[in-house]
Amino acid sequence: MTGTAIVTGGTGGLGTAVVKSLLEDGRRVVVPWVEERELERLPARDGLELVRADLFDPGAVADVVDRAAGDADAPLRAVVNLVGGFSQAGRVHETPIEEFEDQFRLNLRPTYLVTAAALPHLMAAGGGAVVCVGTRAALRPFRGAAGYIASKRAVLAFVETLAVEYRDDGVRANAILPSVIDTPANRAANPDADFDRWVKPAQIAEVVRFLCSDAATVTSGAAIPVYGRA
Repeated sequence: MTGTAIVTGGTGGLGTAVVKSLLEDGRRVVVPWVEERELERLPARDGLELVRADLFDPGAVADVVDRAAGDADAPLRAVVNLVGGFSQAGRVHETPIEEFEDQFRLNLRPTYLVTAAALPHLMAAGGGAVVCVGTRAALRPFRGAAGYIASKRAVLAFVETLAVEYRDDGVRANAILPSVIDTPANRAANPDADFDRWVKPAQIAEVVRFLCSDAATVTSGAAIPVYGRA
């Protein structure tokens, strides 16, 4: 194997594609989950380990990271942060502060906790990769989603900070910026859309796979577009 990767949100529409791609790359992949129904989306495969955990809880996060770092033959070398949330509550004056703040909690807290817990192991392994998911809207905002857009812009600032702080430790950090992703949930929410214009999860997964690989050791602090034609 080429080491272990943690994939948060690995049971989602994008996450299952990312997990599949990393397994095909020969990695051991650890995926946290919360609800039983999530397990139906990730059938058992060699190299895949599922860990029940609430990623908003520091203790549960520590357990996931310890599990991921526990195989001496496959050290923890990558963290892929896909957990997050979306809200389009209206323009700023129409959005309650609680909903605005909730987007920051959803889109930053698990990413921060998992990354912070994993960094000592990445450094001990001689380096590795952190990949976070942003959004095209962080650079090209649309109306009605200030909390989502601002929190995803904060994810980009976090990635840039990681790239600077851990450059000398061999740990690189990058973000992907998807446009609308062709997932079952997005199709259900937008039944009249032209799905052919949306970016496919497998296409994004290949970019994540590259960013986690040794071929990407010279890339850090980047925000990489992964757009469809939407």
